[in-house]
Amino acid sequence: MRQTVIGSTHVLTIVGDIDLSTIPRFTDALTRLLADAAGSVVMVDLDGAHSVDDAALGLLLGAAGRARAAHGDLEVVATDPRLRSRLSETGFERAVSVRNSVA
Repeated sequence: MRQTVIGSTHVLTIVGDIDLSTIPRFTDALTRLLADAAGSVVMVDLDGAHSVDDAALGLLLGAAGRARAAHGDLEVVATDPRLRSRLSETGFERAVSVRNSVA
């Protein structure tokens, strides 16, 4: 996981799995992302994620709520058809904007 700024958007890029073993690091990274960009739109790029478990989706939903409470928002980048399908089937994309790219 690495955080960068592209233009004026803070982006958390995920590489590898987000599962029970990586949830603590993912939680810390999301917390830093929201703190660094309070009141702004932030993005979490899942294109490098091999797998994203339900706990990670729950954390993303919670982070989106915290971002909105701070007058910002959280968006997710996902292009993998399987992940996009899962985000659609679970209703995740009704709660969080899912984009095709950071741009």
